[in-house]
Amino acid sequence: MDLQLTGKTVLVTGAGQGLGRAIGLAFAQEGANVAFHYNSSAAGAEEAAKEATALGVKAIAIGADLRDGAAVDTAVADVKTRLGPIDVLINNAAATQSKPFLETTEEDWAPQIEVTVAGTLRVAQAVARQMVDHGGGSIVSLMGDSGRVGESRLLVTATTRSTTVGLTKSLAKELARYKIRANAVSIALVQTGNLDAHTGNADEAKMKKILSAYPLRRLGRSEDVTPAVLLLASPLSSWTTGQVLSVNGGYAMP
Repeated sequence: MDLQLTGKTVLVTGAGQGLGRAIGLAFAQEGANVAFHYNSSAAGAEEAAKEATALGVKAIAIGADLRDGAAVDTAVADVKTRLGPIDVLINNAAATQSKPFLETTEEDWAPQIEVTVAGTLRVAQAVARQMVDHGGGSIVSLMGDSGRVGESRLLVTATTRSTTVGLTKSLAKELARYKIRANAVSIALVQTGNLDAHTGNADEAKMKKILSAYPLRRLGRSEDVTPAVLLLASPLSSWTTGQVLSVNGGYAMP
């Protein structure tokens, strides 16, 4: 199926590693030009851009601390200069922490709020302004299922992730007049390089317990998630906006 993404300019945040990197490369495979955003994973983003370029598209690595509004504005403008106006924004960057809530401090909360909430707002605003001038676009935001159903030891992360639902639905309602669509993909555990940080370096017994919460009895893989993201970003989903799609192995059902 042709997803009609050839020649589109895509910005993926948090794309120097893990799922964000896989999403960026999936867009490149569909013929899109991709900006791999990073904050601390410069080497991964540069390597991903090289892989994408080898597929015959234009690709760049673009650094910016999402806690810095000026840096975000500069990065978004740079993508337009180097790749063209942004057609698709994938909000993937987030800060998470697994820790009992009663043991957390405001210092623990701050990066999660500044990156996952305020950082996403900064990027979405900067890109949406570009999309208005360009005649429309698609915004797809990733979130964890903890933001929909809650999760022990992830209370702050779940709180920040839950804002993605409100952001998505509000963007969809306010920006539809500019032909900008907004949707979200809600995921459970996906096997990436930082999986241990989310499972607490689980041994075999603990992993078996984790898997028991999934009707499909396995964790996700990047290739389980990327098709949904691509489809929601594609013009083929032109009548879909304000939706939260769960891709989670049945971990939580709306």
